[in-house]
Amino acid sequence: MELLNALVAFTNFVGVPAIAYGSQLAIGALGVTLVYSVLRFSNFAHGDTMAFGTMVTILFTWWFQSMGISFGPLPTALLALPFGIVLTMGLMLVTDRTVYRFYREQKAKPVVFVMVSLGVMFMMNGIVRFIIGPGDQRFADGERFIIKARAFKKMTGLDEGLAIKTSQGITVITAVIVVALLFWFLNKTRTGKSMRAYSDNEDLALLSGINPERVVMYTWLIVATLATIAGVLYGLDKSFKPFTYFQLLLPIFASAIVGGLGSPIGAIAGGFIIAFSEVTITYAWKKVATYVLPESMAPDGLMQLLSTDYKFAVSFAILIIVLLFKPTGIFKGKSV
Repeated sequence: MELLNALVAFTNFVGVPAIAYGSQLAIGALGVTLVYSVLRFSNFAHGDTMAFGTMVTILFTWWFQSMGISFGPLPTALLALPFGIVLTMGLMLVTDRTVYRFYREQKAKPVVFVMVSLGVMFMMNGIVRFIIGPGDQRFADGERFIIKARAFKKMTGLDEGLAIKTSQGITVITAVIVVALLFWFLNKTRTGKSMRAYSDNEDLALLSGINPERVVMYTWLIVATLATIAGVLYGLDKSFKPFTYFQLLLPIFASAIVGGLGSPIGAIAGGFIIAFSEVTITYAWKKVATYVLPESMAPDGLMQLLSTDYKFAVSFAILIIVLLFKPTGIFKGKSV
């Protein structure tokens, strides 16, 4: 019985949150990987692209709520999400036409694109803060939990309860659908195959008659979709604050690099590795240890390796280790 309680506590505080967070990082890392594979530069504006898409979704969510429109037990933000995606697509296309296209035509080096993306990042960050403000914005509504801790205790007779938030369930289901659709698109459609060919060998793809501007356009459309979905899922699960999305850039890049930069499968694997590492290292293991260990060996302290305030330090440490010892990542992407 005590082992079951320990397992439930682990699932409640480590397993479920890490799976949900890993799904959010994986979708975000897929966007970074696509830009790096197809457009050949590290897009430092990705976190603020997520923030912009989430901001638009929040504004539409508030508008729908003011008109009495809801999605029943599900968050109203899911109804607003398509509007966020469309406007973020527009922003990405405008940014590409007015900024990135010039440097592409000049055959600028990747480091120049990185510096340009930093400028775009600060501009987007300023726009988001100006429109919605720098503070926390909560926009989740509908049923908060799929399973409540009290109901789980009553059902199982265990001392430890299991609570699964609706946002966590939606995150995992959405991640599975998004990944499946993306892999289908890249492997089965003509445009997807063109993007892969352009990524593998740009010169050969151009000789084959592939239109590079069309490939670039579709890449930005997909990246805008992934960024908005990842941002909204993260905002529903936690809360929305523009600076948090700026900070999220570190674990997202760590996920892409750990898995193998340029590898979509690597981005997904990296997302879960980073998420489980962050949650495991910053979790206070006292409760689980109390169930498992004899009473005489019960710990007095929290058994927490790092405070949750330092969770991004875990991503940074993993990123440094991977860059030092295996720069191509687990799935042998392009070295950084």
